[in-house]
Formats: sequence, structure tokens, C-alpha cells
Amino acid sequence: MKWWKHFKTITYHKYLVMKGCFAVGLYRQGLCHDLSKYSPSEFLVGARYFQGNRSPNNAEREDIGYSSSWLHHKGRNKHHYEYWIDYCISDPDRAMAPVRMPEKYVIEMFMDRIAASKVYNRGKYTDADPLTYYQGSLERAPEFLHEDTRKELEQLLHMLAERGERETFRYIRNHILKK
Repeated sequence: MKWWKHFKTITYHKYLVMKGCFAVGLYRQGLCHDLSKYSPSEFLVGARYFQGNRSPNNAEREDIGYSSSWLHHKGRNKHHYEYWIDYCISDPDRAMAPVRMPEKYVIEMFMDRIAASKVYNRGKYTDADPLTYYQGSLERAPEFLHEDTRKELEQLLHMLAERGERETFRYIRNHILKK
């Protein structure tokens, strides 16, 4: 029955991202978000390593040393900053460098973080949870996250924590996506 629980979890997560994206006018992102999670490459691994309280990708990493599901996923979903890493030709000391994400994908990444926090924290979710999770992962991210993308994401996460979803979504609709 782990496959059924995994299916329900990813479908609920997708629903929450879709709801958030629709609220700010990103209909295509909302509809297409994480469709690759239903592919055999991702779904079968997710079902095998499903636990319900964290990403199955972490369990796969612990088991085999990497996550085949994550490698497949990040290469197909533009709302992950890892998708936006390219060869660096301007700095001979760096082989790879982050590229600035288009705003619509930054917003989708923001919605993805909210949805993941709601799914994994269940009834204990607060609007500060996505920021707390992000801050806990900062040690790994800075060199892979473009400075402008980082600033935009952090601004939205702080706004969410301090002012709530309604005001943050209004800001996204009226100030970021209206440009």
C-alpha cells in the first residue's frame, strides 16, 4: 500500500501547488507542476522509499548513495534552482555556475516550498515553516543559487512568514507578475 500512500501524497502536493499558482495567475505552472513524479522513473522509486514524513529521495540517497529519482526530477522541472546550473565560461575558476531563474519559476518554487511544508507538517503548518526549512538548507544552496534568485525567494519567504499567504500572493500578482 506504500504506492497508494505515495500517490496520494504527491497528488495532494501537486494540488496545493496548483492552488497557489492559480491564486497568482500562473495557470500553466499550476497544471504542469511535478508531472514527472508520475513517470515510472520517479514514481516507482518514490513508492519504494515512501515514509510519509519526508521526501523519499532522502531515503534513496541513504540506501544507495544518490537519488536516481531526484536526478530525473531536477532535470525536467524548471522550478528547481538545480535545473538552472550551467557551464561557466566567464570565470575560469568555476566549472559550473547558477543562472538567474525566470520569475515565473521562482514563484512556482516558492509555491512548491509552501506545499511541501503543508504536506510534511500536516496540521502543524505555519506560514513560517517554508522559511525555516529554507534556512535549514542554506549551507548547501548558496553556490548553486543565483544571487538574484536567492534574494527574490528569500523576500517572498520572509513576507509569507511575517504577513501571511493572502498578502504575499497579492504582492506576487500585483508587483512581480504584472511587470
